[in-house]
Amino acid sequence: MAVYHLESVCCIKDSGRDSFVRVRKRDLEKLSTEVMQLRDFLHRVLNGSLIETLHKALEKDHAEQELEQQRQECLHLDSRLGAAQKECQAEREEKLVLREQLLECREQLQQQAEFCTELGAAACTLLWSASGKEEAVRDMLGKLEPFLSLAGQTLESFVKSLGEEVKPPQVEHNSHEYQFVLALAGFVTNLAAVTSGRDFLSSSSHVLLDTLMQLLGLMKPGVFNKLKVLMLMALYNVSISVKGLKYISGSPGLLPLISALLEDADAEVCLHALRLLQSLLLEDEVLAHVAPDLLTSLPLHRIRQLASSRHPALRQTAQETLDDLVSVNHWSLVQ
Repeated sequence: MAVYHLESVCCIKDSGRDSFVRVRKRDLEKLSTEVMQLRDFLHRVLNGSLIETLHKALEKDHAEQELEQQRQECLHLDSRLGAAQKECQAEREEKLVLREQLLECREQLQQQAEFCTELGAAACTLLWSASGKEEAVRDMLGKLEPFLSLAGQTLESFVKSLGEEVKPPQVEHNSHEYQFVLALAGFVTNLAAVTSGRDFLSSSSHVLLDTLMQLLGLMKPGVFNKLKVLMLMALYNVSISVKGLKYISGSPGLLPLISALLEDADAEVCLHALRLLQSLLLEDEVLAHVAPDLLTSLPLHRIRQLASSRHPALRQTAQETLDDLVSVNHWSLVQ
């Protein structure tokens, strides 16, 4: 915009429209004066308070923008929460269905296990009864190895599953599982009572013999005494064979096992533990092997106590054992 100065009138050309506007010189000077005054006072108007107010206004606007952004994020999170809750509810319902199915499967499995245990108990009881005949045992020998392997695993599983609170009076007579393992142990005992059977066990069933000795050490005093007695009888029957006796006596835990069993409160357990000990004392070659550990391992005071027992067979066997110990070289201190 161009300005032309006249004496009393100013013509201002509007370059955009190519026209002129008449303005009094006095008004133009007044306008110029006011503009100069505004320039002089502008820095006074724009003081710290106003600048602070402007800053606050800008911060407020920025805060409102952030608030709106957070509101949008909240809406998004709320939407995701709703979807997650629906998914969680669906999973909860699915979990309930699966739990019901699991309970049904467990119940079915329990029924099947009880049936198998009852069937096994009945079958092994029949087998136990049949093994009382020597002819039957001889007929079974060719097919016994896999069966005896399963028998050892079953006995081991049963003994290792015993808890601290197991009480024998209720379990011994009512549990199909106990009757099952009892029949298995009885069958092994009958098998070892026959010459061909104990020869088979001495040659081909070392794992089973090791298992019997191991399990006898794991069973607590007063628990399943009848099972203990059958296992001890089986080991004693095997010890009648020289080969079987040599294998059993080679176990480093045999003497500590016998010593522990002699402390049992059950007379039958002590009786058959003494009989197994007698087998060790009657074979010179075996005695030479175990003699160094006899004095330190055997509870002689306990054997003397058993020699005064009211149980006739136990009293006689304990006295015979003491006599055998006395007759052994270097055992005169026993008296």
